[in-house]
Amino acid sequence: MKKCLLALLLFLIALTGFTQEQDSKLLQGKVTSTDKDVVGVVVQNITTKDAVITDLEGRFAIMVHEKDTLVFSAVHFLRKTLPITPDLLRSNFIEVPLQEFVNQLQEVVVSPYDLTGDLSRDVDRVVLEKDVTAEALQLPNAHRSIPTQSERRLQEASAMRVMGGGGFGGAGGAVSLNPIINAITGRTKMLKNRVKLEKNYAQTQEVQGFYADSLFVATLKIPMEKIDDFMYFCEVDENFQEAVKSQDKLRIWDVIMNKSRAYRKNNDLD
Repeated sequence: MKKCLLALLLFLIALTGFTQEQDSKLLQGKVTSTDKDVVGVVVQNITTKDAVITDLEGRFAIMVHEKDTLVFSAVHFLRKTLPITPDLLRSNFIEVPLQEFVNQLQEVVVSPYDLTGDLSRDVDRVVLEKDVTAEALQLPNAHRSIPTQSERRLQEASAMRVMGGGGFGGAGGAVSLNPIINAITGRTKMLKNRVKLEKNYAQTQEVQGFYADSLFVATLKIPMEKIDDFMYFCEVDENFQEAVKSQDKLRIWDVIMNKSRAYRKNNDLD
């Protein structure tokens, strides 16, 4: 008798498991959105505690049973709950639209300027104190630019100076022979070239700052690590220097685009 009961019990357990197995299904579907990316949305079966993540196209596949509940969640979407009904269970593929999550902040009043948030209107309301500069204080020679180290060396190498004491030029003073010596040895010419190169380099760096690095990479197809080398390639071109002198950003960009084609060809980047 006991053996019969044990066999019946085992049969019922197996039958229950088989029935549950028959009721389960691999549900396939896709989450959709009008604006946001649908990759990385968590799809969780809160009944069985299983979970999957959507791919780049928003597709997912998860085991479900009738009366299970799916929950779709992501940082940029509102949480959505989907009960598994018999009709849904019979579906081969489902689409689940998600609604964008908008974090609405409380209104903030900026004082004491009563700003509106419209930059075109607020810019005239804010009164900024002037920086304390030599120009603001109207100091002598305030508008003169500070020479670079190379410019100072060039001035020292080429300037004629009269020194006190006897010597060349008469008993009352002596004239420095450095400018003559520097001209003969070529030092003055070398310093002039260095000053010119530094000015060109500074201009090139300024031009590079006009445009985002992403423009060089995406539009000109110049790798990020070669942007500086490419700008030097432009710098030695007379057309580039003429465009820089014109201060016309569209003209400069046109020259840069033309140079990018030659640079890519020379460096096998196409």
